[in-house]
Parts: sequence; structure tokens; C-alpha cells
Amino acid sequence: MPIIRTRDLRKVFRSVKRVPGALGALRTLFSRAYEEKVAVDGVTMSLEAGELVGYIGPNGAGKSTTIKMLTGILVPTSGEIEVAGIVPHEARQANARNIGVVFGQRSQLYWDLPLVESFELLRAIYGIPHAQYRRNLDAFVELLQMDEFLRTPVRQLSLGQRMRGDFAAAMLHDPKIIYLDEPTIGLDVVAKEAIREFIARINAERGTTIILTTHDLADVERLCRRIVLIDHGHIVFDGDVERLKNEYGQHRTLVLAFDGAVEHPHLDGAELEASDGVTARFRFNRMQQRADLLIRQASERYSLMDVTLEEPDLESIIRRIYVEGYAQPEEASR
Repeated sequence: MPIIRTRDLRKVFRSVKRVPGALGALRTLFSRAYEEKVAVDGVTMSLEAGELVGYIGPNGAGKSTTIKMLTGILVPTSGEIEVAGIVPHEARQANARNIGVVFGQRSQLYWDLPLVESFELLRAIYGIPHAQYRRNLDAFVELLQMDEFLRTPVRQLSLGQRMRGDFAAAMLHDPKIIYLDEPTIGLDVVAKEAIREFIARINAERGTTIILTTHDLADVERLCRRIVLIDHGHIVFDGDVERLKNEYGQHRTLVLAFDGAVEHPHLDGAELEASDGVTARFRFNRMQQRADLLIRQASERYSLMDVTLEEPDLESIIRRIYVEGYAQPEEASR
């Protein structure tokens, strides 16, 4: 049975339509017109326990609204939603015991208290047994290397240190599900990698179900096997990363470095993207043309110093879908 299940989930925000001017304000008092904005429109998905899913989309796509409905903060306009057998907005306290949340730009830590005292307060709030609390805290201090700043007030922590504290705080009560909203935003390369390793380890060792929303697609490529792509409130793709690459990353790039200047280089079955006389970049569809045949053709025509084959990265594929829109696989290959 799925640990998270939604069916035709919809959220519409209704606001009063303002009319400019004093007369307009007076008219609004007696006769109100409303505007409706559809944030999530017919989202149907299910997650099995232990999955680590990237929930991605452009700004305003409906990601945060979906997460807020899953956490019970927002009530859906229509549709069905269940998290670990609970309807979140109907039983918010029970739902809260099953989930942990990390927001990259917000913190659940207490600003003026030492980090460890924030953990003690959360232990009391969640009613975590002392043995479980001690076991988890010791494990997270070691995994996230927090020992040196455990007694430092939160306001004095660096962003990377605070984020490590937020991860530990979200996991202290052993939640079944973790929602991560931009967890690596603003972090340096070293801190990002430490957070990614922690996420992967928690998912693998504890079987925690994780939903990751992020604009850093390196996080998704490093951690997630499955992607749910949402745009304008609709899910436009739901599947594994390799399937997305196969369907929308069918073009590869062959980079040739010539042993001497070559004017107007040409390969049959490939499109010349750029050339400076010494190097040339050829784009081709891997479903229609084999790379080894292109390389053989290039070596027969030109004297080569080096050959490089570039695969499309996830970021370029997602950017293309955002800009060009979602198309069926056969259309995307054209």
C-alpha cells in the first residue's frame, strides 16, 4: 500500500478582485467580485515507503502548494489525499508525528538557544523517549559532524551548520516521511555534498520516504531515481531519471579536435553546432545515428587529435521541457 497517495488533488486560491480608486473601494464593500487562481490541478500520484523522489518544476508550478497540502497546512479544494493512512488536514497532530520538514530558507531551531537545547525542546514537544532521543542525537552528531558547534547559539551558526542542525531536528522523532524544500540552497560545495550524503544514507539505512523539491538539479541527479515533474499545476512527467533522459535527452554532442585548421567541417547525419577551425561540435540524435559510425567517418575525413562524446545533463533536459513545453516522446525526438 502506498505511503503517500493523492487522487485528482486540486487547490484553488480565491481572492477579492480589487477595483482601483475610492469609488472602487466603496463598491467592493457592497458588491464583491472574486478572482480564482488554480495552483494545483488534478495531481494524482503515489509513493511507496522508502522512495526518494524529486518533485520539481519552475517557480509557481504548484510544488510548495502540494507540499503544504501533504503536511496539512492547506486544505485541498477537492480530490483525495492520504499520508501514512491519515488525511493530513483532518488530523494535523497525528500527521505531524509521521513527517519531518526541512525548508532551506526557514528554520525550526530556536534562534537564541544553543543548538542542543533546540533539540531538547523538540524532544519534549514530540514526546520522544529518552533512549530513542539519545540514540538518534548521537548518530546525527556523528553523521553530520555537529560536535564542535552543538552548544553554540543558533544565531551564531553558519548557514551550513544551521542546515545540518535542521536536518537532525527533522529526524529526531524517527518520521516515516521527510519533505525537503530547497535543502541545499545557498550552501557551498562541501556543505552540499555533506547534506546529500546524509540524505542518501538516511533513505538507505532507515528506509525513510523522502520528497525533495529543489531547483538544483545536481541534487536530483545525485539522489533520486524517480522524478515527478509539475508545471502549471499539472504533473507532466512521472518516472525514473533514465527514462526522462532516454525520452528527452536523445541528442548527444560529438566534439572533434583537429590536428590543424579545418574550414567548414561536415559529417553526414550530424548537425554542426559550432566550429573555430581547430575544434568542432556536432549534434546528433542517438536514436537515428550511431556514435561509433560518426567517429569512424570523422577519422576517415580529418586528422584528429582528440574526440569527446558529451551526454545531455539533466539540467539541460529539464530546461528544454520548461521552455518548449512537455511533448510526447515521439514528438520530442523530432
